[in-house]
Amino acid sequence: MGDVSTIQATASDIAGQIGMMWEVLKAPLLVPLLRAAVYICLVMELMLFVERLYMGVVIVLVKIFMKKPDKRYKWEPMNDDDLEIGSANFPKVLVQIPMFNEKEVYKISIGAACNLSWPSDRLVIQVLDDSTDPIVKDMVETECLRWASKGLNITYQIRETRGGYKAGALKEGLKHNYVKDCEYVVIFDADFRPEPDFLRRSIPFLIHNPEIALVQGRWRFVNANECLLTRMQEMSLDYHFTVEQEVGSSTHAFFGFNGTGGIWRIAAINEAGGWKDRTTVEDMDLAVRASLKGWKFVYLGDLQVKSELPSTFKAFRFQQHRWSCGPANLFRKMVMEIVRNKRVNFWKKFYVIYSFFFVRKIIAHMVTFFFFCVVLPLTLLVPEVEVPIWGAIYIPCIITTLNSVGTPRSIHLLFYWILFENVMAFHRTKATFIGLLEAKRANEWVVTEKLGDTMKNKDKPKPAKKARGPLFGDRILRQELGFAAFLFFCGLYDVLYGKRVYFVYVFLQVITFTIAGLGYKYMLYEVLPCNNLDGYFKKIIHVKAERTPNSELQTLNSVEFSSDSEGEVKIDEKLNIEAENSQMD
Repeated sequence: MGDVSTIQATASDIAGQIGMMWEVLKAPLLVPLLRAAVYICLVMELMLFVERLYMGVVIVLVKIFMKKPDKRYKWEPMNDDDLEIGSANFPKVLVQIPMFNEKEVYKISIGAACNLSWPSDRLVIQVLDDSTDPIVKDMVETECLRWASKGLNITYQIRETRGGYKAGALKEGLKHNYVKDCEYVVIFDADFRPEPDFLRRSIPFLIHNPEIALVQGRWRFVNANECLLTRMQEMSLDYHFTVEQEVGSSTHAFFGFNGTGGIWRIAAINEAGGWKDRTTVEDMDLAVRASLKGWKFVYLGDLQVKSELPSTFKAFRFQQHRWSCGPANLFRKMVMEIVRNKRVNFWKKFYVIYSFFFVRKIIAHMVTFFFFCVVLPLTLLVPEVEVPIWGAIYIPCIITTLNSVGTPRSIHLLFYWILFENVMAFHRTKATFIGLLEAKRANEWVVTEKLGDTMKNKDKPKPAKKARGPLFGDRILRQELGFAAFLFFCGLYDVLYGKRVYFVYVFLQVITFTIAGLGYKYMLYEVLPCNNLDGYFKKIIHVKAERTPNSELQTLNSVEFSSDSEGEVKIDEKLNIEAENSQMD
């Protein structure tokens, strides 16, 4: 009993000493620092709010008053009725399809490119295969030969090394003699499948408007309804295309090239200095340099290209690291070049530096993480520092509502989206700092894993059922779990000693960080309402949020859904006809 009493007394003394140290340090040190952090975060939040409000106002004005691109610029349909001229009035177009071990999707992209409605003698298709798997390389080459035997001008190109990654492959592809006569180049990543009329709708803008360098189409996602993870991604990307790209195109004739689903004037690429591999966002790099040369860009929201979202958490994290680190690193390298440029006016420089780079690519990530995952929870431990309700609740709610305009069908998922985005903000903020400081992982390039339609095609034979792996992923994310523990402590302290109700939000964020940190495989479920059917279909999918190899992914044999332009959910009866056509001999 004596030993127990001694231990209890010692523990009580230690707790008392810690409490005294906390009180001694809190007033002179922690309170001023935390108050300053609150002010800084509120300023960043206001910057983001003004940016989102500006974008919202402009997009409304664009939709109501501004003419569509084919009315703002000269546009005439391609005329192929003149038999005497034949295909001579069609410019020669190069199609580049960069690939890297794309076993699941190579047939889809090659087949879609070969089915483009364009005279075959005026179309050059170039498959740039950087695959390291010899089996995949043989499969891709065989597919190219199969289409070549049908009269298509398709070439299979490989390199000895992957120097420069995608930028290096695209740059190398433009050096071949057989593309010297091509005026335009359209780029499709391996999971992209354009409609046959893609070139006929986009190239007239380039033909009749010599100041235009780029025509960008909109991405549509064939697997948006696969799971909650893909729905969250769709919400973020739909805002990007519906608002950001549209506003940039309408106001400054500038936006970031999305790297695929767009067609370039080759002369503009050459004038801008060609493809560069100095960052992981070679597409944005080229767009900024071309814009500084005075070239204009056009975004066509109704020119849609089907593509695939990362359906695994591991692939999504790698993609987001590249998309967050690359722009920050490019900003570091180009900000003074933009400032010194004399070919564009002050307002365009301001838009590119402040709006395009600083607020959207840097501030947006940092304020989401630091304010809602660090500073706000810390104020629960230091009640002397208060966050005004307009900064903690009102403005974030308005920003979130503005972000949801791109995907109205998913507005009921906003609450989940907020929690998910806060977790990803931690990952994006780390990547942003790596890019700004040009740290070790600044040029890390991991190709986003693509699963293709083979996982969903019910006509395919079902693979042998594999034994379920361990409940948790093969790699624990310690930093995410550390933040979960920190947030749990803050929430618990608020429950026991605080007078606020922020602990409700904090505990929900704890759960989200924990799921991400443990890589829990079977957590996300999706219930999809179908507006054009009696009742509702319920599609419940076990999602590996995943740290597991591709070979362990479960086959999803369920009804295929797709979303139309009005956001209504409907059954896709085509079931990817392009993929089936490309596999037919």
